[in-house]
Amino acid sequence: MSQPKSTQTTCRVLANYQAAYPDPIIVRAGEDLVAGKEDPDYPGWIWCTDRNGKGGWVPDDFIERTEGSTKARYDYEATELSASVGEELIITKEKRGWAWCINRSGQSGWLPVANLERENTS
Repeated sequence: MSQPKSTQTTCRVLANYQAAYPDPIIVRAGEDLVAGKEDPDYPGWIWCTDRNGKGGWVPDDFIERTEGSTKARYDYEATELSASVGEELIITKEKRGWAWCINRSGQSGWLPVANLERENTS
C-alpha cells in the first residue's frame, strides 16, 4: 500500500515547540503493533508499541485492527520537530491537528498545527 498523497505549504512558527519524544517509534507497512489508548487532546492518534517495546503516537488510519492483531498499513515515523517562533517551515502533510514539516536545515517531523500560521500565497 502507498501512503496518502502530500502537498506543500509554507508556514511560520507562532509558538516555540520542543520535541517531546527523543527516540520516536518508526514502523514499516505490515509490522505488528500493540494498540493502546487514544490521545485525549488529539483524537485519532493511538499510542502504539512495536515488538521491541518502543512506543509512540500513530494516526488511527495508519493502522489496521483485526481480531487479535494490529498492523501498520503504511510506513510511519513519529518524529517531532523542535521549532522556534518566526521560523519558516514547509508543511508536506497534515493529520488530525499535526503537520509534518521540514525546516531550512532539512530536518523534518511533526508539529502541532496550532503552533503554525500558513503564509499568504497571493
